[in-house]
Amino acid sequence: MGGFVDLHIHSDHSSDGDFSPAELIGFAREEGFAVISIADHDTASAYPGAIDAAAGTGVEVVPSMEVTTLYDGREFHVLLPFLDWTSPAVGRISGRMTEGRMAEARERVERLRDLGLDITWEEVETGSKGLAPLGVTIAQILLAKPGAASDARLRKYFDAAGRPLPPSAFYRDHFMEGRPAFVPKRHIPLFEVLDLAPEAGAAAVLAHPGAYFQNTTRDDLVRLGDRGLAGVEVFTSYHTPEQTAEYAAAARDLGLVATAGSDFHGKVKPHVAFGSIRDGGPEMLEALRQRRP
Repeated sequence: MGGFVDLHIHSDHSSDGDFSPAELIGFAREEGFAVISIADHDTASAYPGAIDAAAGTGVEVVPSMEVTTLYDGREFHVLLPFLDWTSPAVGRISGRMTEGRMAEARERVERLRDLGLDITWEEVETGSKGLAPLGVTIAQILLAKPGAASDARLRKYFDAAGRPLPPSAFYRDHFMEGRPAFVPKRHIPLFEVLDLAPEAGAAAVLAHPGAYFQNTTRDDLVRLGDRGLAGVEVFTSYHTPEQTAEYAAAARDLGLVATAGSDFHGKVKPHVAFGSIRDGGPEMLEALRQRRP
């Protein structure tokens, strides 16, 4: 097998993703990717449709999902490539995460309303396509409203032409801990996901370890590896060259598979283009496949 491999792509089954699985598979063909993994936030609902859409295209789709977890007081994201989407373990993870995310989202909207910002739960529910809305989704919906650019409190989140900037800036200013619309996380413990991964047939991979909200240390990777972590996403849009080198060395030293994933979404992350991470190849995929339970 030749071609590039990207194990971290989001479809419109994530509340902050823009493209259908079929569209993503089309992008993969155009960009020379042999394998992609659609890993939506806390859900495997893209499957089996994504597998069916890939049939006959020459692109392999590895089933996965991205689970938001808590570890040592921090938010850690875990990818579950090769998962069996029909597994009861996947159903337990998704059900628990959806319930928690919906409660978080309602509270976030209420906090924004308490701040005097013009947004309702009904608007968020409609704008998130019936999916549990992430914080960046709420920000995107707010900034897309007519008149938002003229609100003095929101003006900084628009460019000179009045176009919304990436909603992550609003997220950091309002939803991070210590910010005015912060609500406590209701995520599943990371160790619990690592324990459930074998039941789901998945090889657990830590996503973007150097992300600002994770700041994963080498000691963290030692503990997680001892608990069953199979890989770490070394090549990602989140990392500087220095972070990439640091995590590549850690993965090598600790016996973890170094994986590659762009974390492509669409307009919520306009700086991350499809195909922007081209460090993943067939050897990486086979090494990870060997780590399946």
